[in-house]
Amino acid sequence: MTRFLDLEALVQIIGPRFAEGTAERDQGDAFVAEHYDILKEHKVFSALVPADLGGGGVRHSAMCAFLRHLAHFCPSTALALSMHQHLIAAAVYNHRNGRPGKKLLERVAADETVLISTGANDWLESNGVAERADGGFRVSARKPFGSGSPKGGVLVTSAPYDDPKEGWQVLHFATPFTAPGVSLADDWRTLGMRATGSHTIILENVFVPDDAIALRRPRGRFHPAWNVILTVALPLIMSVYTGAAEAAAAIGREQARKRQGDPAVPYLLGELTNELTTAQLATDDMVRLANDLELAMTLEVADAILVRKTIAAEHVLATVEKALETAGGAGFYRKTGLERLLRDAHAAQFHPLSGKRQHRFTGRIALGLDPIADAA
Repeated sequence: MTRFLDLEALVQIIGPRFAEGTAERDQGDAFVAEHYDILKEHKVFSALVPADLGGGGVRHSAMCAFLRHLAHFCPSTALALSMHQHLIAAAVYNHRNGRPGKKLLERVAADETVLISTGANDWLESNGVAERADGGFRVSARKPFGSGSPKGGVLVTSAPYDDPKEGWQVLHFATPFTAPGVSLADDWRTLGMRATGSHTIILENVFVPDDAIALRRPRGRFHPAWNVILTVALPLIMSVYTGAAEAAAAIGREQARKRQGDPAVPYLLGELTNELTTAQLATDDMVRLANDLELAMTLEVADAILVRKTIAAEHVLATVEKALETAGGAGFYRKTGLERLLRDAHAAQFHPLSGKRQHRFTGRIALGLDPIADAA
């Protein structure tokens, strides 16, 4: 439970409020800043933090369910929030298993600090440059897709560093948004998910002390840390898109009832149900595999998560497209809401791994090969 309400009750209260003005925010590329204030008020940013560290002690599966339901009202809010929550989930898992994470969790519990991630876009190579400085590093980079960045408190990111002894590495670190040299590009003008505030984050000669480096890994190589990140993150993220697909299907069914005389409508509704059910099954199984973070995060589990992510993403998009077809001509009007949901759904394919990359990743594992080596 959160400190004030359980998540299931909370979404019933704040969801309708979050739905107000959705179309206007979408048209104006306006970030959902006021929603973040409400979520902070109800301690949602610390909800996943263990209770003994000052948080709400909410289970990973419960947060997935909350995000899925919240997406019925405002997919952008749910998606931006999922990016914070996946960082919390990874820190919880690491803390439980004797790795660094406690300090970050305690900070979030203390003041509802919003965490911003750039890990998905950085993937194995990362971008930018880190140079050695007295007591740490100086980092310069441009980091796209920082969802929620207008309300960001701490940036969790990485940068490549050419170590004189070890060669190219990627340094993972956290830095406050108030650090000198951190700024936003204000460039989030996109097809969908327009209210997520996923601006490019600019780092200009930002000092990162040695004790802020949480992980060093070889650049361009798959590291076991990704087993954790993929396994905890993708069920949260795809819960959002599944919720958006459910919202679209509801609109499609509502419009179809007005066209019951059309002999094609029952077929369309049947197809719509099948597409949505496939997306739901894939997402539900991702949540099951994550097992409330009570499992060993292995390559086999991460691979299974990625397979289901691709299936879910494909059928989320197919669901929204079928909802539009089922709704008929009325669905083509923006006021119906399907046009925005269709654009939002397209973003699902860009979260790692994209379909073809996942196929290759999974195929190489099936052959007993390194999942990434020799990638183009």
